[in-house]
Amino acid sequence: MVQMTMIEAIRSAMDVTMERDENVVVFGEDVGYFGGVFRCTAGLQKKYGSSRVFDSPINESGIVGAGIGMAVYGLRPCIEVQFADYIYPAYDQIVSEAARIRYRSAGDFTAPITIRSPVGGGIFGGQTHSQSPEALFTHVSGLKTIMPSTPYDAKGLLIAAIEDDDPVVFFEPKRLYNGPFDGHHDRPAQNWTTHPLGNVPEGHYTLPIGKAAIRREGSAVSIITYGTMCFVAEAAAQESGIDAEIVDLRTLLPLDIETIAASVKKTGRCMVLHEATLTSGFGAELAAQIQEHCFYSLEAPIERVTGWDTPYPHAQEWQYFPGPERVGRALKELTEAA
Repeated sequence: MVQMTMIEAIRSAMDVTMERDENVVVFGEDVGYFGGVFRCTAGLQKKYGSSRVFDSPINESGIVGAGIGMAVYGLRPCIEVQFADYIYPAYDQIVSEAARIRYRSAGDFTAPITIRSPVGGGIFGGQTHSQSPEALFTHVSGLKTIMPSTPYDAKGLLIAAIEDDDPVVFFEPKRLYNGPFDGHHDRPAQNWTTHPLGNVPEGHYTLPIGKAAIRREGSAVSIITYGTMCFVAEAAAQESGIDAEIVDLRTLLPLDIETIAASVKKTGRCMVLHEATLTSGFGAELAAQIQEHCFYSLEAPIERVTGWDTPYPHAQEWQYFPGPERVGRALKELTEAA
């Protein structure tokens, strides 16, 4: 085990899979010589050459479309969309082509393509570099959608995604790239190299796609969350003194409803927490499934804490970002509800 940032863990995952399988290729905007805007692919072109790690034009639909063609003919492309905000031009290729190929060909063809993209706010990226569009992809049959919260999970899940025979959308919370973030933007940043969750095996390993993790045991309320909000939830639980159990989904689709339901049935109260906007956010689907599976165990209505229904503001970023104070207030209200 070595200490890695999430950037290093993601790079290690691509390195390991490229070394094991010559069919794995990496490409996207600036990922070759430059090593990616966040340096996730730094050094890979030098190691594997420009035929396996290369730059693309600034054309997301073309990047994904080319990747799908490569995947159908036997390669395993791991492509980067520079920011999740830029993924929309590729949406038709992802939804209408990659997600449908296995079904429309009756299993004769698959699309083993992994689409990596940084997601979320907390870096003053404003409305066009801070979006969280994960709910759009969880609506699509044929896709798998992943969002890790630690370097260990990022590497294990990315290797599993690249080796999977179906298309995977792999969202990387950019605020977690260099260290965990608890929502207190006015405090010194912490680095993964001094954090226990930064311990990562150097070689090959995988984590199961579709399996959640219990980040914190508790008995008073269950917080169902993912990505950066796992650490905000931890800070809110500690600062409010509420014995919350935190379930990190890790994979949004397929969803591990068994782990979620077991937690909610234990605590009797549930909060759904995410950074994306409220209306039609993934939290709505979570709340619906939790209601279906845990109705007779719930002692209070399910609480949703999310971003606001507005474009991500630059000047008021910390009013939009669900921080520990807002989450803590909601926890107290939820635990006091009759």
